[in-house]
Amino acid sequence: MREKEIKELVERLKPLEVHILKNMIPGKSHSESDMIKNLDLSEGQVIGTFGWLKAKKLVEELPESEERTSYVHSTEEGLDYETKGPPAIIAELTRKSAVHRTPFRAASEGQANLTLNELASKLEMTKEELNPVLGSMKKAGVISFISGGRVKIDKPSSAKEFNEVKSLLGKLSATEGKKLDDLAKEEKSIVYRLSRKRGKAKGLFKIVETVNRYYRFTPAGTEVWHLLKAEEGEKKTESLTPGILMGGTWRNRKFRKYDIAVRPPKLAYGRKHPYGLFLDFVRKKLIAMGFEEMEGRLVETEFWNNDALFMPQDHPAREVHDVYLIKEPKYSKELPRALVKRVAETHQSGWKTDSTGWGYEFDKHRTSRFVLRSQGTPSSARMLASAPKVPGKYFAIARCFRYDQADSTHAPDFYQIEGIVISPEINFRHLLGLLKLFAIEIAGSGEVKFAPSYFPFTEPSVEVHFKHPKLGWMELGGAGIFRKEVTLPLGIDIPVIAWGLGLDRMAMVALALNDIRDLFTSDLGKILEMKFRKV
Repeated sequence: MREKEIKELVERLKPLEVHILKNMIPGKSHSESDMIKNLDLSEGQVIGTFGWLKAKKLVEELPESEERTSYVHSTEEGLDYETKGPPAIIAELTRKSAVHRTPFRAASEGQANLTLNELASKLEMTKEELNPVLGSMKKAGVISFISGGRVKIDKPSSAKEFNEVKSLLGKLSATEGKKLDDLAKEEKSIVYRLSRKRGKAKGLFKIVETVNRYYRFTPAGTEVWHLLKAEEGEKKTESLTPGILMGGTWRNRKFRKYDIAVRPPKLAYGRKHPYGLFLDFVRKKLIAMGFEEMEGRLVETEFWNNDALFMPQDHPAREVHDVYLIKEPKYSKELPRALVKRVAETHQSGWKTDSTGWGYEFDKHRTSRFVLRSQGTPSSARMLASAPKVPGKYFAIARCFRYDQADSTHAPDFYQIEGIVISPEINFRHLLGLLKLFAIEIAGSGEVKFAPSYFPFTEPSVEVHFKHPKLGWMELGGAGIFRKEVTLPLGIDIPVIAWGLGLDRMAMVALALNDIRDLFTSDLGKILEMKFRKV
């Protein structure tokens, strides 16, 4: 580098860059951890400054000397382990009195076992917090459940493992962890088994990997270092203030040059959520294809959510839609009586559908029960009952709720794209063509396949599967031709094809995500990194 270029570069250096450069020695490598410790800087300051110096070609990274270290920390659940975990439960179950607390003696002397409610009350925990802990203790053989819903200690000796966990947690904290390699073999085994992993909501431990990188001067960096040492003692002004201008002291000052080539910091400006952009994209696509949007309700009755769709009230198929019940009010008083009567007769005997129905006594009280809708199809049922245009194409973007365990591809609340086409000429081949079009045009998947399926309200029925680039084949949703038991009571006597597809899973492809929970993350950094790629 020429002398003039070196001088210009030095004039544009930031104070933190100068500080780190001056504390490096030519010909020697320096680690990030040493700089953090010796210069009393934060990890972010050191890593960020080395990044700037590397971009300016003043230092180079030594990848062969990169150090990776794993540290074990306690999670929030781990910090609560002593007061809300097995040790606290065992202590409560073996407590005889306020004076006599010898562990396990009370159990052997026939102390009355506590009910789940009593135990939760004594530990000041909710049953939802207590249940998973009791489940792990039962699996380990420490406790069992006896008549009356009481909890009994079976094998106090099995509590050894829980005490080992407690002992290990005592060595850790949420902020100050320990090196994983410094733990004993048995302790490592406990950490691996009870640590928080991707796709796992909770865990007592978390493993954090740190990377320590080493840097050394480039030839240009060495030249800059010598120039900085020569200019040591000279003070440069970083910013021009009103006081400097008014006092005229700017004439005798040296200012750091402004570098217009340096990228400004990223600004977290307000914008629409990437998933919101995806939903808008889906809506515009379907409207462009000639579909009209249907209105729907988050809170439905069992009538519209299940019964109008010929889902039997006493059939295992109903369990697929494990709904959330509304606490207050519990029942609706606004159901259309004539329609309820036709649907009830269809369930009981088939009504005028040439079907035998399900052959049971329809419960008209239960059908008015309020639930959170478990699928988007109630919107289609309501549309069919409102004398729609024929031929007609309709869709709804429906927020749905099911009692489901969250993982990388499932969530208890999700969006469905629900749709129907009503026409005397419509058939199953039209349905398959539309489903393939949706998978390609909306989900952005080049690979689609169909599988036969069963749904109480369609016949024939089909499941749509598409291939996610990382997670492989995933179910997109179900579809079929509505049965006469659904359409005739609603006043429709021509074919209706219908589908309900998972929009969240489509969005995982469009937003390049591998975990469905990231769609609703509160992590602003993750949200800013999401890029909606139009198909």
